[in-house]
Amino acid sequence: MAKLKKEDIKELSTDELVQRIDEEKLRLLKLKFNHTVSPLENPNVLKFLRRDIARLKTELRNRETEENHAN
Repeated sequence: MAKLKKEDIKELSTDELVQRIDEEKLRLLKLKFNHTVSPLENPNVLKFLRRDIARLKTELRNRETEENHAN
């Protein structure tokens, strides 16, 4: 999985961001479970996925604060 880039994240709409966060959280949950049962080939995938989720959440939060300041 390729790392999400800032430019790619900024192009997403707010609804797409929320949907993407939910999808990535579910994917992380499944990977964690699989890793518990049998070790993943590359456990660093978990770390990268957590960071991607954080990037998405940060962008979502930035948009929320911008909306609040605009009002």
